[in-house]
Amino acid sequence: MFPSLENIAARLRLKQLRLLIELDNHGSLHKAAEEMAISQPGATKVLREIESILGMPLFDRQPKGLVPNDVGRCITRYARLIYSDLAHLREEVMGITQGEGGRLSVGVIMGAVPLLSRALSRLRQKQPTLSVEVVENTSASLLALLDEGRLDLAICRTGVSRRASAYQSVALGDEPLSVVATRNHPLAGAAHLEISELSHYRWIVYPVQMPMRQALERELSEAGLEVPRYPLETSSTFATMMLLQEDPTLVAVIPREVAEFAERFGVLVQLPVSLRALVEPFGAVSRAGTELSPAARLLLEELLSEC
Repeated sequence: MFPSLENIAARLRLKQLRLLIELDNHGSLHKAAEEMAISQPGATKVLREIESILGMPLFDRQPKGLVPNDVGRCITRYARLIYSDLAHLREEVMGITQGEGGRLSVGVIMGAVPLLSRALSRLRQKQPTLSVEVVENTSASLLALLDEGRLDLAICRTGVSRRASAYQSVALGDEPLSVVATRNHPLAGAAHLEISELSHYRWIVYPVQMPMRQALERELSEAGLEVPRYPLETSSTFATMMLLQEDPTLVAVIPREVAEFAERFGVLVQLPVSLRALVEPFGAVSRAGTELSPAARLLLEELLSEC
């Protein structure tokens, strides 16, 4: 039986996790021991300790060395995450104690990327030693990362969660939408279009239950049209642009500011179809009852300066 979380937390040591990482890197107890500046018998003892704690072997002995089994690969992956988090902790604390720099991890939905880019540009001019990680994803995924403590701040919507009260949000703006295609699309030169005129074309859409998908389905329904059959589903901006380039008959709905950026560089064109903005504005979201880090507060100030 696998030990409880309390048992693992009480007995597991960082030195043991470090050994797993070095074993995965080198496939040899001897080389792992050298990397950690301990003896090979000492490394063997550490490995036995962690296998005893978990109640199962983590590596298979093969001619080419020690190879992690399925459980070993899983444990090692989390060992790397823990060490990565410790490195980020050290970086952030050093920034706080030195009065500058630090580290910031921020999540963002596609439609808010332009806003975040401008805010980060200004913030980095004021804090040039600040290290920033930007994670683009859907609101649901970003909220999950907030719950896990992987993000300091997320620019997204809380309405996609059944636990909206678990978050605090500062409204930042609406998200107008555009229908886009490539410059070679048959309707690219039209002066005005109704959404019904796109019914014969295939769509690239966001996954089911996502706000962008719901907005499109609402517009189609109100025009008396069916939901697109056999659509291409993706939440990736880059995938959407690449798919449109590969097939000039495809159309997609993306945030207007993203569409304007792509149009400015000749990547896409906006089709003259009128769409309403998403019902729920996006905001700067953090976990309820928690204080923002100094770097996150500075970023929020920059974001609000445009609102």
